[in-house]
Amino acid sequence: MMERAMEQLNVQLNRLTRSLRRARTVELPEDNETAVYTLMPMVMADQHRSVSELLLNSKFDVNYAFGRVKRSLLHIAANCGSVECLVLLLKRGANPNYQDISGCTPLHLAARNGQKKCMGRLLEYNADVNICNNEGLTAIHWLAVNGRTELLHDLVQHVSNVDVEDAMGQTALHVACQNGHKTTVLCLLDSGADINRPNVSGATPLYFACSHGQRDTAQILLSRGAKYLADKNGVTPLDLCVQGGYGETCEILIQHHGRLFQTLIQMTQNDDIKENMLRQVLEHVSQQSELHYQRILTSLAEVATTNGHKLLSLSSNYEAQMKSLLRIVRMFCHVFRLGPSSPSNGNDMGYNGNKTPKSQVLKPLELLWHSLDEWLVLISTELQKNCSDPASGADIASLLLKQREADSSVSAIATVTDYGSGAVPSALPSPGQPSLDPEVVMVTPETCCDGEDVISMTASRLSAVIQAFYMCCSCQMPQGMTSPRFIEFVCKHDEVLKCFVTRNPKIIFNHFHFLLECPELMSRFMHIIKAQPFKERCEWFYEHLLAGQPDSDMVHRPVNENDILLVHRESIFRSSCEVVSKSSNQKLKQGIAVRFHGEEGMGQGVVREWFDILSNEIINPDYALFTQSADGTTFQPNSNSSVNPDHLNYFRFAGQILGLALYHRQLVNIYFTRSFYKHILGIPVNYQDVASIDPEYAKNLQWILDNDISDLGLELTFSVETDVFGAMEEVPLKPGGISILVTQDNKAEYVQLVTELRMTRAIQPQINAFLQGFHTFIPPSLIQLFDEYELELLLSGMPEIDVADWNRNTEYTSGYDLDEPVIQWFWEVVESLTQEERILLLQFVTGSSRVPHGGFAYLMGGSGLQKFTIAAVPYTAHLLPTSSTCINMLKLPEYPSQEVLRDRLLVALHCGSYGYTMA
Repeated sequence: MMERAMEQLNVQLNRLTRSLRRARTVELPEDNETAVYTLMPMVMADQHRSVSELLLNSKFDVNYAFGRVKRSLLHIAANCGSVECLVLLLKRGANPNYQDISGCTPLHLAARNGQKKCMGRLLEYNADVNICNNEGLTAIHWLAVNGRTELLHDLVQHVSNVDVEDAMGQTALHVACQNGHKTTVLCLLDSGADINRPNVSGATPLYFACSHGQRDTAQILLSRGAKYLADKNGVTPLDLCVQGGYGETCEILIQHHGRLFQTLIQMTQNDDIKENMLRQVLEHVSQQSELHYQRILTSLAEVATTNGHKLLSLSSNYEAQMKSLLRIVRMFCHVFRLGPSSPSNGNDMGYNGNKTPKSQVLKPLELLWHSLDEWLVLISTELQKNCSDPASGADIASLLLKQREADSSVSAIATVTDYGSGAVPSALPSPGQPSLDPEVVMVTPETCCDGEDVISMTASRLSAVIQAFYMCCSCQMPQGMTSPRFIEFVCKHDEVLKCFVTRNPKIIFNHFHFLLECPELMSRFMHIIKAQPFKERCEWFYEHLLAGQPDSDMVHRPVNENDILLVHRESIFRSSCEVVSKSSNQKLKQGIAVRFHGEEGMGQGVVREWFDILSNEIINPDYALFTQSADGTTFQPNSNSSVNPDHLNYFRFAGQILGLALYHRQLVNIYFTRSFYKHILGIPVNYQDVASIDPEYAKNLQWILDNDISDLGLELTFSVETDVFGAMEEVPLKPGGISILVTQDNKAEYVQLVTELRMTRAIQPQINAFLQGFHTFIPPSLIQLFDEYELELLLSGMPEIDVADWNRNTEYTSGYDLDEPVIQWFWEVVESLTQEERILLLQFVTGSSRVPHGGFAYLMGGSGLQKFTIAAVPYTAHLLPTSSTCINMLKLPEYPSQEVLRDRLLVALHCGSYGYTMA
C-alpha cells in the first residue's frame, strides 16, 4: 500500500518538476474541445516540442475538427507553414485529405499560401492533389492564382488532369492568365493544359488574359496558337481590352490578327464604350510606329467624314450623329497631337500645302469641310436674296434641302477617292446643280415641321460640323493659338453664323466654343450675346463653369478633416490666405468647409460668414490693398500698395476669394469701381471711368474732347506728373511722349492714354496678381458674358433689401403661417428697421448680408436654393430669436406683443450676428 502511494507521489512530483521546468502549470485537458485551443497557438508558432510533450500521454484526437469552418490542427499547421508540427501530426495519424466545411484540405491551404515544405511533407503522406473544394478548386488552382511556379513544377507531376475545372469551368490556366503569371502559364502549357478550353460562359484563357490587360500572358498564348474566340455573349478579347483601356494588350492582339485594326476603328462609334478608354488604346497603338500612327489618323478621319456627311442629312438622327461625329473628332485630335511632328509654331499644318505625313492624314476631312463651306455659302446667298426679295423664300428650300434617305451611300471610301477635285459628296447639292438621283427628296417650306424654316432645321447640324472643324484646326496649332484658317472661315461666314447665334444663342455653348476661347472672334458676336437676358446668361455661366465637376454640396459629400479650412477669427485675413494657398484648387471647387479656431460651428452658414468677413478685410486700410473712391462707397486697387511687402500675394488671395465666392454663388460685402470690374472682364477703360477716383480731372478730360484746343496754348505733351510716395515724377504716356505736343488731331489719343495710365498702368501689377487668383476658379472666357454692372450683381448681390419681396418669398413652419399675429408683428418690425438693421437680420439668419440677383427667391442654402424660413419656438421670458444659417431659418419665439418681439430681435441682431455654434 505504501509502495503504491509512493509511486503515485513520484508521478505527481515528476509532473510537477516537468511543469515547473517548462513554466507550464497545467497538462493537456482531457476533452478535445478545450485541448485543441490549448494546442492551436503552439502549432501556429511551430512549437513542436511542446506539442509533442503535451500529446505524449494524451488521448487527444489529432483529426478533431473545431471552429465554424471545422478545420483540424493539420489545416492550421499547413496554413501557417508550421512544418515541424505538421510532420508531428501526420506521424500521429492526422488525415492529410480531411476537408473542412469549405472542402479545403491541408494541401489546399499550403498551396494557397505557398508553403513549399508543408506541401512536400503532405505529398509524402499521400495527400491527394486532385481533391476539389466546394468551389471546384484544386491545389493547382491555388498555385496558379498566386503564380507559385516553383511549387507547381513539383505538384503537376502528381496531377491526373491539369485541366481540372472549378465550379465555373475555369482551369488553372484560366486563373494564371487572368493574374498575369507568365512562368505559371508556360508551366501549365508545357504540362499539356488546353490553351483554348472555354469555361461555362465560353471564355478561353486568352479571354481571361485580355479581361485584365495581361499583355505578356496574352502574347504567350497567341504565340502558342491560341484562337481568337468570343464568349457566349459575343464579347471578344478585343472588346475587353478596349473597355479596360488596355492599349498594350490591344497592340498584341492586332499584331497577331491584323483584321482587328479595322475592328478597333469601328469600335470608336460604339457609344457604350467609354471615350477615355478608347483614347488610351488609340494613343498606345498609334505610338508603336509611324505606320500605325498614320493608319489610325487616316481611318478616324474617314469615319469622321462619313459621320459628318450623315449629320448633314436631315433624314439622320441629329443627336446620335452629332455625338458620334464629335466623339470621333475628339479622338482624332488627341491622337494627332501625339505625333512625331507636333505643332510648335503658328503654321496651320496640313492646310498650308506641306506634304508632311500629318497633312496626308487630314485629307479625308477636306471633303467634309468643303461641303460645310458650300452649305454656308448657299445659305448666305439665299439670305441676301431674301432680304431684297422676300418672295424668294421657296428658292432657299429647293436649293438647300435636297437630301438622300438615311441609307444614302456616303462611305468613307467614296469620300476619299479624289482629294484634289474639291467635289461635293453626292448626298449634298452643289450650288446650282440640283440632284437627279431618284432617292433624293425635295423638302419645301410646306414639308418643314411646325413651320420651321430652313435655318432652324439646319443650324444645329451645321454648327456641330463647324465645331468639329474648329477642333481639327485647333489640334494643329500651339496651345492658346487660334488657327488662321479658322479665323478666316468665321470672317467669311460671319453673317450666317451671326444668324445662327441670333436664332439660338445657346449654340455658343453647345458648339461655338471657339467664341469663348478666342476673344478676337467673340468680339464680333458680343453684341448678340449681351442682348440675351441676364438670367439666361447666368444659367449658361454656371452650367459650363461647373461642367465636369463632382457634386459640390458639402452636405452630401463627407468632409475630410484635412480639407477643412481652419482659420483664426482674430487674424482671419492672414490665416485664411495661408490655408487657401495650401489647399488643392480642385478640392476648393468641389466644396468649402470652414471652421473658426476654438468654435464648434461648421456648415454653409459659417462659410457665408467667412466670405462676409473676408470681403470686409480685403478693403481694410491696414493692408493698403484698396483705396476708397471719390463716391465713398466703392474701392479701387491702391497704386501705392507696395508699402505692404506682401501686397501682390494678398492681391492674388483677394482674387481667389472673389473667384471662389462667385464659383460657389456666395455674395461678398464689397463694391468696386466700374473701372476695376472692367479690368476683371478685360474691357478697356475710358475717360469717364476716371470720375470714380478724380471727378474734377475727368471733367477736364471731357472739356478737352468737347472743345477745339488748337489755339488755346495749353502746351500739353504726351506725359503727366505723378505723385510717387510724395515725390513728383514725369511719366511719358508713350515713347518720346515728353516731347510730343497734344493737338486737336491727337487729343483723343492723349485722353485715352491718360485714362489708361491713371486707371490701368498705375496699378497693372496689382490687377495682374488679382486676376491670377480670380482666374484660378473663373475662366476669362466665361466671365466675359457679362458687363461691369452685371458682374457687380453677380459678386455682391442687390444693394437694397426689398421687404415686400422678402415677405413674398418666406416660408413658415412649426405651426406659423402668414395670418399669425407674431408673423404680422415681425413684418411690421422689419418694415420699421433701418437698411443696416435689415442687413443685420439677413446676415443673422442666412450668414450673408446680400440678396442674390433675382431677389429672395434665389437665396442659397446648404443644399441648393433655400427660401427664408420662420419657425415657431415656445416663448419663455428673455428668450432671444436664434437661427440655423445652413437652412436660412429664423427660430422666432411666440412673443406676447410686437414691442417685446422688436426688443428681443434687436438684441439678437446687435449681439449675435457674428459667431456660430452647434447650439
